[in-house]
Amino acid sequence: MAVDYIVIVVYLAGMLAMGWWGMRRAKSKSDFLVAGRRLGPAMYSGTMAAIVLGGASTIGGVGLGYQYGLSGAWLVLTIGFGLLALSVFFSARISRLKVYTVSEMLDLRYGGRAGMISGVVMWAYTLMLAVTSTIAYATIFNVLFDVNRTLAIVIGGSIVVAYSTLGGMWSITLTDMVQFVVKTIGVLLLLLPIAVVKAGGFAEMKAQLPTEYFDPLGIGGETIFTYVLIYTFGMLIGQDIWQRVFTARSDRTAKWGGTIAGTYCLAYAVAGAVIGTAAKVMYPDLASPDDAFATIVKDELPMGVRGLVLAAALAAVMSTSSGALIACATVANNDIWSRLRGLVRPPAAGPGDEPHDEVKGNRAFILLMGVAVILAAIALNDVVEALTVAYNLLVGGLLVPILGGLLWRRGTVQGALAGVAVGGISVVALMAAFGILANEPIYYGLLASLAAYVVVSLATPATDAAVLAAWRERLAGRAPDPDAEPEPVPAHQ
Repeated sequence: MAVDYIVIVVYLAGMLAMGWWGMRRAKSKSDFLVAGRRLGPAMYSGTMAAIVLGGASTIGGVGLGYQYGLSGAWLVLTIGFGLLALSVFFSARISRLKVYTVSEMLDLRYGGRAGMISGVVMWAYTLMLAVTSTIAYATIFNVLFDVNRTLAIVIGGSIVVAYSTLGGMWSITLTDMVQFVVKTIGVLLLLLPIAVVKAGGFAEMKAQLPTEYFDPLGIGGETIFTYVLIYTFGMLIGQDIWQRVFTARSDRTAKWGGTIAGTYCLAYAVAGAVIGTAAKVMYPDLASPDDAFATIVKDELPMGVRGLVLAAALAAVMSTSSGALIACATVANNDIWSRLRGLVRPPAAGPGDEPHDEVKGNRAFILLMGVAVILAAIALNDVVEALTVAYNLLVGGLLVPILGGLLWRRGTVQGALAGVAVGGISVVALMAAFGILANEPIYYGLLASLAAYVVVSLATPATDAAVLAAWRERLAGRAPDPDAEPEPVPAHQ
């Protein structure tokens, strides 16, 4: 496997080099957190596809194909549908807001006081998302180098933390573009056709497997509905996704670039399910469906190609991990720590001082959160349960207040706070009662959040007209750009 090792080492070295190069471009808070809001359609669509298609979509998507056949594509399909819905219906408005976090959007819409509690929920979600992505390094590095779980997590996590800390969103954007290309070549152009050929073609696959493996709804209607609630709606409101929307140079870029990325996700979903179905023909008795990806790569691919495909899996995990990490650090610094210290929008210390200070502060938070993520990943074992908790909290607590703020004029800050609190508490209580992986927590938690939001909003005074007017100005893109450099004060003659 010497050739494969060389491919992987060159790839990892390239990620660190991209981080160093990105550090030279991150000169302001806007550069560091949202790539200066300057990404064009090609780079935007590539990086957006990279962040939403992580280890769960790649290794997990193939595993679902192994277990259920073509209907195993539904998990990744619902992610693609969510990205399409976000891009077509909401991304233009989100882009025009010129904010850094979802909580800032809630404060703008409701007139303050909603940001802190929503920030805590969003921080918990992004932290668990980063942790689950980091745990996935153990599987990949074990296949590559036969190292133990803890060392694998430390190696993979440290590389992501290093390039994310160095250059922030610029580094992550550059590495994500490389990762997008590697994933496309490794999974779609190499692993997919090779797996189908090795399994004997589609005719042989149909002959060897039960007919339900080729039923589009074979995974079950209730499972599909739950995927829609968790992942489609999760795509609409996650800080990790919104922070990518903020990088678009225009609302048109956000809309059409995201639409291309969402369409790519649909193709990736089908590819993963087909690869998993082919693996079922070749290896019908694997101990775990999630072993299908690593097994087919290790046993069926020639050297060099095997290294590239494993690099593709590593790219999938790294893109999600780095996106979740910078989102977690941004929320921790801007929505929680700065509010606790009473430093929301502090005055600049002097001309040119604030951008460098803010870059330094956000860089420190990425490093701090990165260490916390690596330690939590070492301590936790069950990826599915951790990811389910994260998405249940996100969707159950924040979906209604966020979409309500975008779509319903009568929603109030009291209603938003009630929706977050009731939805979040209900989800946690229902997970304790029915089990973390049960469907009831997200079903009833969402209903409870919606009821609380609507009832409390109608029972409290409407949002101040001045707040709504300022909100509409921001949505229309007519408000002053908060990232713009202040006009210089002319010297007295």
